[in-house]
Amino acid sequence: MKALPMLENKKKPNPVDTHVGSRVRLRRTMLGMSQEKLGESLGITFQQIQKYEKGSNRIGASRLQRMSEVLNVPVAFFFEDAPGGIDGKEGFAEPSGPDYVVDFLSSTEGLQLNRAFVRIADPKVRRRVIDLVRTLADAAAAEDKA
Repeated sequence: MKALPMLENKKKPNPVDTHVGSRVRLRRTMLGMSQEKLGESLGITFQQIQKYEKGSNRIGASRLQRMSEVLNVPVAFFFEDAPGGIDGKEGFAEPSGPDYVVDFLSSTEGLQLNRAFVRIADPKVRRRVIDLVRTLADAAAAEDKA
């Protein structure tokens, strides 16, 4: 029976929908915005926002466009690092998929770090901060190997 595989596909969200939803959650939390506030801005319930963020409901094109306006990002933001890219290459050193980034940036520490970083206006200072963090991470990794 061919109907059975279709039923199985309906139960599991499409990885792209899950990714787009996680990017909505990431940006919303970066702005310190609640699901309720985002829902109000879009004329929908916070429960619908939850479903979008989990990927269980697909976000339509016009709604995604409106979300990009409310969250002040281009529509392309929601698709950055989406699964099924052209290169399809994943490194072995990092967890696969962007979930670990979203999880970190949704944490208290991640939000504090992000909010402080975006207040740095000078691109040269931002680059030095990135270099510093990279150096600290490399040193910690070297200590773990020793």
